[in-house]
Amino acid sequence: MSKMKAVVKVRGEPNGTEMMMVDLPKPGPDDVLIKNDVASICGTDVHIFNWDNWASKRIKPPLLYGHEFAGHVVEVGSKVKNTKAGDYVSGECHIACGRCHQCKIGQAHVCRNMKVFGIDVPGVFAEYACIPATNVWKNDRDVSPELCSIQDPFGNAVHSVYSTDVKGKDVVILGLGPIGIMCVMLCKHAGAANVFAVEKKNEYRSEMARKLGATKVFGEGETDGLTKEIFELTKGKGADVVLEMSGSTDALTHGFDLLRTGGDMILLGVYSQPATIDVSKQIIFKYTTVRGIYGRRMWGDWQKMKELFRDQNLRKDLTTIITHKFTFDKFFDAMETMRSGQSGKVVLKF
Repeated sequence: MSKMKAVVKVRGEPNGTEMMMVDLPKPGPDDVLIKNDVASICGTDVHIFNWDNWASKRIKPPLLYGHEFAGHVVEVGSKVKNTKAGDYVSGECHIACGRCHQCKIGQAHVCRNMKVFGIDVPGVFAEYACIPATNVWKNDRDVSPELCSIQDPFGNAVHSVYSTDVKGKDVVILGLGPIGIMCVMLCKHAGAANVFAVEKKNEYRSEMARKLGATKVFGEGETDGLTKEIFELTKGKGADVVLEMSGSTDALTHGFDLLRTGGDMILLGVYSQPATIDVSKQIIFKYTTVRGIYGRRMWGDWQKMKELFRDQNLRKDLTTIITHKFTFDKFFDAMETMRSGQSGKVVLKF
């Protein structure tokens, strides 16, 4: 076999994506070749498919994209020692250089020379994927390929929630994309007293958050007077923790209003324009701790996910976030489902 099916961004324009036959990748001495069982669609993949402002500045077609997957190793390079054919694996999509200051002090997830599967190098929307052996994560065999394929976004949620202490706390989550919904689930799992979520646009995902344990979800038309209501629901103090997942500058500035004095503001949302914050009022005098979140800590958050997967109830809840499954041949139908917003995670089965 010398060819494989793959999804390629062939033209720098909306919908400039094709499924085509491409050469099967050959692993170098430090690489592994993986036969994919499942891949899942990320919001980043939607940006690439839509060819929005970010994609047009970041992506250079032609590009085989996608970066969330689970599969089995079929071949290893000559220098690979700790991975073998037959291993059941996923992969960290951020390729760190291992040489820069951040890598040397244990912050490889913010490597200065970072490359990313499906953005800077070929991705995983294909029957086979070739990745560096250093990026391989060995999955427990009792965890389904569907769950293992979403460890990339789940790791973002784990990084966000466990970067602070939510146990016994009142938490507000702004934005209920799949990662925001995962944060709802994790906060309840971690023992948060209350989890209040705000999602102005998507009732489908708001309902999913309710089912996964949100104390209250504020939807479209329910956010007028939100600050007052959050303070009433928290006995006058405000939220102990705000998780900003939406990437909306309005939500960001509002989030500081919802936060109690001395609270934690956790930011995962990516903003398309600069935000204006009254730093003195909202951060300095309010004694606010602000933490930006990027990716997954390598490999601490992966190990945390392995531990969390031992909880069958959490595994069951996380499975409900996977709302649609398609065969790989139906990629365009799967992408339209993801683009519609009427879904949780969408997976592709090979």
